[in-house]
Amino acid sequence: MGPATSENHHAPPDMKKSGYDAPEGVEIRGRYDGEFAAILTKDALQFVADLQREFRNRIKYAMECRKEARRRYSEGALPGFDPATRCIREEEWTCAPVPPAVADRKVEITGPVERKMIINALNSGAKVFMADFEDALSPSWENLMRGQVNLKDAVDGTITFHDKVRNRVYKLNNQTAKLFVRPRGWHLPEAHILIDGEPATGCLVDFGLYFYHNYAAFRRIQGAGFGPFFYLPKMENSREAKIWNCVFEKAEKMAGIERGSIRATVLIETLPAVFQMNEILHELRDHSVGLNCGRWDYIFSYVKTFQAHPDRLLPDRVQVGMTQHFTKSYSDLLIWTCHRRGVHAMGGMAAQIPIRDDPEANKEALELVRKDKLREVRAGHDGTWAAHPGLIPACMEVFSDNMGNTPNQIQSMKREDASTITEEDLLQRPRGSRSLEGLRLNTRVGIQYLAAWLTGTGSVPLYNLMEDAATAEISRVQNWQWLKYGVELDGDGLGVRVNNDLFGKVVEEEMARIEREVGKEKFKRGRYKEACKIFARQCTAPALDDFLTLNAYENIVIHHPMGSSSCL
Repeated sequence: MGPATSENHHAPPDMKKSGYDAPEGVEIRGRYDGEFAAILTKDALQFVADLQREFRNRIKYAMECRKEARRRYSEGALPGFDPATRCIREEEWTCAPVPPAVADRKVEITGPVERKMIINALNSGAKVFMADFEDALSPSWENLMRGQVNLKDAVDGTITFHDKVRNRVYKLNNQTAKLFVRPRGWHLPEAHILIDGEPATGCLVDFGLYFYHNYAAFRRIQGAGFGPFFYLPKMENSREAKIWNCVFEKAEKMAGIERGSIRATVLIETLPAVFQMNEILHELRDHSVGLNCGRWDYIFSYVKTFQAHPDRLLPDRVQVGMTQHFTKSYSDLLIWTCHRRGVHAMGGMAAQIPIRDDPEANKEALELVRKDKLREVRAGHDGTWAAHPGLIPACMEVFSDNMGNTPNQIQSMKREDASTITEEDLLQRPRGSRSLEGLRLNTRVGIQYLAAWLTGTGSVPLYNLMEDAATAEISRVQNWQWLKYGVELDGDGLGVRVNNDLFGKVVEEEMARIEREVGKEKFKRGRYKEACKIFARQCTAPALDDFLTLNAYENIVIHHPMGSSSCL
C-alpha cells in the first residue's frame, strides 16, 4: 500500500521554513506545528529510528509468517497448540511480580488520546485508563501528534482543557487512574514519517515517542521499576511478543533504567494467539502484567482465520457473546493461564453508553452490563473494561462486592478446571441465526463508523453502543463471509440468499436511513458516500482485506514535503 501523494496536499504557506529538526535518514512529511516539534525532537526521532532499524527485518518476517499461517488455514488447516513449545505450557514458571502500583485493576476505562477524554478518563474513578492510539483513534497526523502532546501533559500533571461551548475548564483531580498506553499493531505503517525511505512502523512511533518523553516522569511518580505501562494489540504468536520484549529491553537500556521497569498487558484478540498464551507470557515474563480478553477483535479474527471454511459461518454479531462455547472456553483458558503465571486476567469491554433520553432503556442497558461483569468476576477475571465513565460505578460495584478488599484474584481463583480445555473447545462453531436485519445492521454500522474514521474520529456512539475499529471489522468480515458463500437467511429473510444484488439493495436502503437519522446537512458535509464505496468494495472483494483501516489508511494520509529539513 502506498501513501497518498496527491498534488493537492501542500503545506500551508505560513509553515516554518526549516521544518522539523530530524536526524539523518529521517524525513517528516506531516504538517509542521510548534507543539508537535516539542515531541518530534532530534533525539526522540533518533530513538524511534534506532528502534526501526534494529527491528524492521524481524517485523517484516513476522508479517510474512502471518501470511503463511493464513495460507495454511485457507487450505484447510486449523490453528492449534504448538507441539514444539509444549514444555513451556507444561513447566511451572511465573512472570515477574505484579508492581503494587497496578495490583488493583478492577475497572479500566479506555478511549482515544484526545485531551478532554484523557482528563475525564483519569478522573473517572476507574483504576486504570488505557489511552488508545489503536482501535479507538483515527491515525491522522493531527490525532497522533496531538495525542503525544496530550499524554506528555497528562504525565506531567499539567493537562487542562477549556470547553468554550460550556465555558468550563477541565483539569486533573488529586487522585487519578493509572495510565496505560496502547500503541498501534505491528501491521500498521506511519506514512508521515519515513526512515531510510520507508514508512516507519506505527507502533514503534507511538511507543518510542511516548517512552522517550515520559519514562523519567513515570519514575518520579511511581518509583523505580514501576512503569511506564502499555497494552499490546493484535499479536498472533510468541514471535511477535519476543520482538516487543526486545524493544522494551532496548528502551530500558537507552534510558538507563532497571530491566523489567516497562510492563505490558497483551490483548488476546486473535484466534491464533489463544493457542500461544503461555508462550506469549513466557517471552514477556520480565515485562508482563497479564492478558486481556479482546472479545470483539477475537470474533473478527475467528471469521478472518476461517474465511475459506464455509462450515464455520457466524450468526448475527449480536448473538456472538461470551456465553458461546468457543468464547467461554477462550475466557476460561485465559484466566487459568494468567493466574498460573502470576499475572492479571482482564475481562472484556462493556460497550454500552448511557441512554439519557430513555430512563427505562438506560436501566436495561445497565442491567446487561452488570450481568456481564458478574459473569466475568465469578469466572475469575481480575478486572474489566468500560467504554464510558457512566458505567464505572456499576462495574466497580460488581467487582468490589464479589472480591471484597483484595486487589485481584490471582491467588484465590486458579480455575484448574480450565486446564482440560481442548483445541476443539476453542474452535467450536458458534450457534445462532443469520438474518436480513443482521446484514442491515452490519452495513449501517460499518458505513457510519468508517465515515467518522475518515474525518478523524475513531470511537463512535451508534445505537447506544460505543463502536470502534474492532466492531466495525466484525460488520465488514461478516458481510464478506455471507456474500462469498451465499448464506441463506433466517427470520424475515427466510429462504433468501445473500448475493451482490441483495447487498446492493441493502446498501442503498441503509444509506437512505443513515441520511434520515443524521440529517441531510450533516450527511452532505460528512464522508458517508466515500465510506460507503470503501465499505461496499471491501465486502464484495474476491479476497478478504486483512484490515478495514489498513485499506482505508491512504485516504487520511496528507503529505507536507516541507515538514522535515533532513535530506535522505
